[in-house]
Amino acid sequence: MKSFILLVFGLVLSSNLSFSQKKAPKLLVGIIVDQMSYDYLYRYYSNFGKNGFKRLMDQGYNFRNVTYNYVPTYTGPGHASVYTGTTPSNHGIVANDWYQREYGRFVNCVEDTTVSAIGTASSSGRCSPHFLRANTITDQLKLTYPNAKVVGVSIKDRGAILPSGHMPDGAYWYDYSTGNFITSTYYSNVYPGWYGSFITANPISKYLGQTWELSKDSTLYTVRNDNSKYELPLGGKELPVFPYNFSDKSQAEQVGLFTATPFANTYLTDFAITAMKGENMGDDLTTDFLTISYSTPDIVGHEYGPYSLEIEDVYYRLDEELNKLFLALDKEVGKGNYVVMLSADHAVVPVPQYLTDHKLPGGYLFKDARLEELKALCMEEFQVDPILTVGNNNVYLKEEFLNHESTEAIIAFIQKEIEKWPEVKAVYSRDQLKSIPANNWQEMTAQGYDRERSGEIIYILQPGYLSKSEDTEESRKGTSHGSSFNYDTQVPALIYGLGKGDVYTPYEIIDLAATLVHVMNIQRPNAMTGKPMVEALVKSK
Repeated sequence: MKSFILLVFGLVLSSNLSFSQKKAPKLLVGIIVDQMSYDYLYRYYSNFGKNGFKRLMDQGYNFRNVTYNYVPTYTGPGHASVYTGTTPSNHGIVANDWYQREYGRFVNCVEDTTVSAIGTASSSGRCSPHFLRANTITDQLKLTYPNAKVVGVSIKDRGAILPSGHMPDGAYWYDYSTGNFITSTYYSNVYPGWYGSFITANPISKYLGQTWELSKDSTLYTVRNDNSKYELPLGGKELPVFPYNFSDKSQAEQVGLFTATPFANTYLTDFAITAMKGENMGDDLTTDFLTISYSTPDIVGHEYGPYSLEIEDVYYRLDEELNKLFLALDKEVGKGNYVVMLSADHAVVPVPQYLTDHKLPGGYLFKDARLEELKALCMEEFQVDPILTVGNNNVYLKEEFLNHESTEAIIAFIQKEIEKWPEVKAVYSRDQLKSIPANNWQEMTAQGYDRERSGEIIYILQPGYLSKSEDTEESRKGTSHGSSFNYDTQVPALIYGLGKGDVYTPYEIIDLAATLVHVMNIQRPNAMTGKPMVEALVKSK
C-alpha cells in the first residue's frame, strides 16, 4: 500500500511539473543589438536573407511602436531595463558610469573590486551585477526553477552581466588584452569544460587579420558615399573607406581593433552556440535562457554614424549571424521548442554636424568651456566653487554643499544659469525629480534618476545635440546616444516563436520582460513595472 501511495504521489508530482511547463519553450533566447535604430529593419530589409531579421519580422511578432521611457539611453541602463522590466529609478543602473560618492570617483556599472578575473590578468575581468538593485527575469527563472540554465554572452561586460542577472550559470565577455572570452570569480573559480574546447577549436587568431570588404554588390547599398567627412576612420587609416584590414598591426592592436569589425559578431555567435550546446540548454522540459548582446554595431556606429556604408554592411553581416543562430536552434533544440526575443538597448542620433550642414536642428554642447564659465559664476555669486564634477549631464555638488545652509540657493542658481544655455532643453533639480512630473521630459528624467547615484541637477539637451568636452575637428565626427528623443528611444522589438503579426500598440521597452514572464510561466520579478504585450500572449494561446 505504501509503495502504491508513493507511486501515485510521484505520478501526481510529474503531472504537476509537466503542467507547470505547459506551452513554455525549452529555450528562450534574448538578443540585444547594441545601438540599433528601428528603421534599420526597413531600410535594409530588401537585402536581408530569409532566415535572419526577416524570419523574426515575417514569422514572429513585430512590435512597431516600442520606445524607451527614461533617460539616459545608454548601454548599461538599456540592458538592465529590458531584463528587469523596470527603469533605472528602480534597478539603479543610471548610466554606464556614474559618480559614486562613497568611493569618491566614477564607477562602471558592472565593476566589482571584490571579485577576481578568470582567464586574464586584466582588471576588465573584475566585474559582476553588484550594482544591479532589481531582479531580472533570468533571476526569477532561476528562483522558480533552480535547474534552469541561464548563460549570458557579449563582447561588452555589461552586455553579458546585466541580462543574465545575479545567479546565472555563467556570464562571459571579451577581454581586450587576450582576445578571449573571460568571466570572474563571482560566477565560478574555473571554466566549464566546453569553454576550453571552444578556445582550442576557435582561437582568436582564427578571426583576426581578415579583410572587411562589402559583403554585397555596392549597387545594392542604400548608402553610396564611402568617404564621408562625418566619419572617424578606424585603426589609423587616413580615410574612412573600405576595405579594412589590420593584419599589419601588432597582435595587441589587432585584438583591440577587432571588436570594431563584423568578425567580432561571428566570434560571439560561435561562442554563444558552443555555450548553448555545452550547457545542454533546451534539452529538458525546464525552460533555459540564453542572453546574447551584439556590441559591434554600437562600436562601429559611434565611429561612422547611422547613415554610413560601414553600419549598413555590419547589419547585413549580422543578418547572416542570426541565420547561423537560427539554424543551430532548429537543429539542437528543434523548431517550435524555442522563443527568440530581439531588441536594442538604444538607438542613435545622426551626426550633429551632418544635421547642421543640412539645415536641420542639431549641434554640440562643449562641456569644458561651459563648466568653467559656470564655476566662475558660482565663485562670483557665493565666493566658492560648489561643483564637484559633471557627468552624463548630471551636475554633482561637493560633499560639503549637499546639506549646507546655502544648498538650495546654490542648486537654484546653477539651474538658472544652465537654463540660459541655448543647447539645453530643460534642467531639473533633485527635488523636482522627486515630485509628480510636470511633462514628458521631466517624467523620463525622473525615471532615470537615482538619489544616490545621480547628480543634484540634471539637464537634457535640445533635439539633435550631443555633449562633447571641447570643440575639435574630431569631436564633430562620429556620434553617440543617450537622449529622450525618438532617434535614441525607438527601437526594434521582435518576438519569434509565439505567432506572427505587426503590432502598432504603443509599448515601452520595460514591457518586453513583462511579456516574457508569461511565456515562461513565472512570477513577475520584484521591481517590474512593465505591462504585458497582450497581442502576442493572447494570440499564442
